[in-house]
Amino acid sequence: MSDPTHSQSEEQGPLSLWDAISLVIGIVIGSTIYKTPGTISSNVSDPWMMLGLWALCGGLSFVGALCYAELATTYSRSGGEYNYLTRAFGPWAGFLFGWSQLAIIQTGSIGALSYVFAEYAAEVFQAPKSSVVWFALGAVVGLTLLNMLGVHAGRHTQKLLVLAKLLGLLLLIVAGLTSRAEVSLVATTPISGPGWPLAMILVLYAYGGWNDAAFVTAEVRNRSRNIPLALLSGLGLISVVYLLVNLAYLRALGFEGLRQSQRPAADALSAVLGEHAGRAMSLLVMVSALGGLNGLILAVSRVHAAVGADHALFAYLGRWSARTKTPVWSLLAQGLITVVMILAVGTRDGRGLIDGWLQQVGLKPIPWDQYFGGFDTLFAASAPIFWLFFLSTGVAYFVLRVIDRNRQRPFKAPWFPLCPLLFCGMSAFGLYSAVNYAAPLLPLIAIPFLAGLPLYWISRLLGKPTAEPIA
Repeated sequence: MSDPTHSQSEEQGPLSLWDAISLVIGIVIGSTIYKTPGTISSNVSDPWMMLGLWALCGGLSFVGALCYAELATTYSRSGGEYNYLTRAFGPWAGFLFGWSQLAIIQTGSIGALSYVFAEYAAEVFQAPKSSVVWFALGAVVGLTLLNMLGVHAGRHTQKLLVLAKLLGLLLLIVAGLTSRAEVSLVATTPISGPGWPLAMILVLYAYGGWNDAAFVTAEVRNRSRNIPLALLSGLGLISVVYLLVNLAYLRALGFEGLRQSQRPAADALSAVLGEHAGRAMSLLVMVSALGGLNGLILAVSRVHAAVGADHALFAYLGRWSARTKTPVWSLLAQGLITVVMILAVGTRDGRGLIDGWLQQVGLKPIPWDQYFGGFDTLFAASAPIFWLFFLSTGVAYFVLRVIDRNRQRPFKAPWFPLCPLLFCGMSAFGLYSAVNYAAPLLPLIAIPFLAGLPLYWISRLLGKPTAEPIA
């Protein structure tokens, strides 16, 4: 059999409620809260608008989590959106989603998060800027190998990293809110970016990742109860933490100080407790980024495994190790593609190869100065396809309510159809904003995305996969 989680009953599975909650928290609070508040505040007129966006996006994400809780408890196979899109629209839609996760979306997200870890690591160890790419590679390779050792190694690591992350955030919140620094909350300079749409898309990105808990649905014990609890309680806690952290930034740095900061967590602690505290905060940010990385690597590999179980072209990705109970080939492929992405956008040679290839096919080179390489490039490149499939899942929710109207639903999103309509509206806005922001990168994104369609037909010609667990 290709996926050992298929046969597990409701009470079985290696992941507990706390494992699922730590996965949600670990993935969501990964990097953005430490990196982009300066950019977000630069695109709004005052701190109250900024805090309002964080509260609004938390509420919209909570609404989306209600819809996902219903989908995840109704369709219990691991793989998340892959299963919902396949059931609603057909195997081609699920294949295209799974291919995009492997080729663009989640590998790009893993790479972007690795750069956050790497940038803070270079600061902590006072390493040259050229070392950032190697720190990023080391994080991805190391955590991929760790998860290949077994699901228990991955989940225990995740809980430890999440605990360290929450302790670091608590320190930041307490230090910031108790600061006696004389700061101003008044804007003294005009907005220095595209404006609130970019700010909102960055805030939504900060909440992104809660849906990834659905990737491991079949591995969660008592999933009908624990999946909704993990999604909703995890997001509720995250929303409160995000608001408190932003208040701490404002109290320690002021509004203009936050606008100017590229490392607000470290800068806020340095302002309150001194330079050594700022360096300690950088170390905690590294731990937090590792928690997000580990959660993504663990959860997303299950999507590729689900695709491999159903489609012959990627049958090897569906092979699970009988010894470690992990999709080892899926983890390996995911890691290799992420490594290639990191090298492509993070090194001069890699960027040169991309530009040369684009010019050979008659396209313009990438304006690297606009996206800075590293985190910003990978975030911008993966965002349009991410929001496209988020919107598709919202539409699939309505389709599944019709075609599976008699199916038992252990959890139902309240206020139907309001919740899925709000979720679709949020996703449509996210798609529009992401396309505008990433416009120069769209040719680079479109080529691997559209390649999924001929790959699907090739896979169909190969027939059904016959993958078996690895001994």
